[in-house]
Order: sequence, then structure tokens, then C-alpha cells
Amino acid sequence: MALGGLLVFAAAAGFGTLAIFGKLAAATGLDTPTLLLFRFVVATVALWAVLGPFGRLRLLSGRPLRTALAMGVVYGLMTVLFFEGLAFLSAGLAAIVFYTYPVFVFAISTVVLDERLTRPRLVALVAAVAGVALLVGASPVGADPVGVLLVLSAAVGYATYTTGSRAVVASIDPATLAATALVSTTASMVPYWLASGGVSLPAGVDQWLLVVGIGMVGTAAPIVLFVVGLERVEASRASVIGTAEPAVTVLLGATLLGEPVTPALVVGGGLVLGAVLLVQREGRPTGMVVH
Repeated sequence: MALGGLLVFAAAAGFGTLAIFGKLAAATGLDTPTLLLFRFVVATVALWAVLGPFGRLRLLSGRPLRTALAMGVVYGLMTVLFFEGLAFLSAGLAAIVFYTYPVFVFAISTVVLDERLTRPRLVALVAAVAGVALLVGASPVGADPVGVLLVLSAAVGYATYTTGSRAVVASIDPATLAATALVSTTASMVPYWLASGGVSLPAGVDQWLLVVGIGMVGTAAPIVLFVVGLERVEASRASVIGTAEPAVTVLLGATLLGEPVTPALVVGGGLVLGAVLLVQREGRPTGMVVH
């Protein structure tokens, strides 16, 4: 695999650690609002500190600035939905359910943008739905319907925001967009943190290590790796490589958290990833997202 592909794969692996960090944080007693607020504080500072001095970032103004900041708020909402759903699901299952978002992108594009509903797209949508239904029906590691609904809502939300923002953000450099959006994402976490009823700070070395880990390993580093990798590999290929993300989460969940890899998880996950690969071949790549 060329350097660009390796960088994108490393980014996918980094994003694949997010659910793992969420589970480890819960085990140490670190609540989700505190974890997410300090995750984005660490990631935002790191991203500006690393990319800024190399001239990779520029200050936006006008409509591009408003768009990037609005995207950051939406991004924050999706993140909250994902991590709240994670409380009800295994890390691997949550990652697979969320990764249905590229299929929803094409479903929404067909309805809203009048894109043609081809047979492969219809097959992909049916396969993705069947995969999630199998995961929930077989109930691997307690597939709570509430958790599935929350994570699916995050996936649909991201698909909607991706569909609506493609034309608007086409002229914004990906690194600048990500760094600017993270500023408003961080700000949007503050009311969520304050409304949690028990405003707190990370306590002890373990919790601070998790906060730094999810901010750096799970957020800032993958964003940089993906942006740099995308300069060396086609976007369509990067999207395919990005499907490694839920697989990494499943493997880490089994290795670090002892989550069982059941036949239902393998088959259901295979249906979802197969659907994603099918829609990637059918049209514009849907990219990669941080949850």
C-alpha cells in the first residue's frame, strides 16, 4: 500500500479507537459530557498548534466561517448521540451501526437531490438495513434498541449534513474546515456539560490519560493523517480504505474489552460494510468522519 493509503488507514484506525476510549472512560467513572468537552479542547488546541505554524490553516470569514461553525455544532450533536448510544451497546456494535451513514447519504440524495435510484444503491440500502436488523435481532452483547436508535440517529444526522454541505464547503481546505469546525464543536459541548447535572473535571491520572488519548489518538492525529493522506490518494480509494474503521473497533473491543465476536456480529457487520463498499462504487465518495 502506498504512503497515502497507509496514512488514510492509520486515520481510520485512530477513529476506530473512539468507542474504545468511551468504554474505558465509563469504566473509570468519567462521565460522557466531561469526556467529550475535554476531548475537543485537547483536539482543537492540538490541531491549531500542529497545523498553524506550517501554514496549513487560514482564518475564515463571512459565509465560509458561518458554515464551518454551524457544521461544528451539528458535528457536536452527532457526537453526543453516538456516545450516549454507546452506553447501551458494545463498542464494536456501535461502530458498525454508525457506519451505515454512507448508505443514508445516497438514500437522502435520491429523495432530496433527485439522484437516480439505481439497483446497486437499492441493494446496498436493503443490505445495510438487514445487517442492522440482524445485529439487533440476534442481540449480540445486549443490542439495546435505545442504543441502536441513538447511534442510527447520529448516522442519519451525519448523512443529512454531508448531503447538504457538499457544495457549500467545496472551496474550503479540509484542514481549515476541520480546525474551524472543532472550535464551535468545543463551544457546543459546554452547555451539554453544564446541563449534565454534575459538572466535574477529569480526576486522577487514568481519567486525564483517557482525555488526552481520545483528544490526540482518536481525534487530532486521525484528522491530520486523513488530510495529508488525501493529498496522496484518490478520494474514492480513501473512502474504501476508511471502511477499516469499524473493523478496528471490533478487534480492539475483543482484545481490550473482552467483547465477544459473535457470528451475528460478523455477518451483520459484513452486510453493512458490503453495502458501504457498494455505494462507494456507485458515486461520489462519502469520506470519513469523526464521531
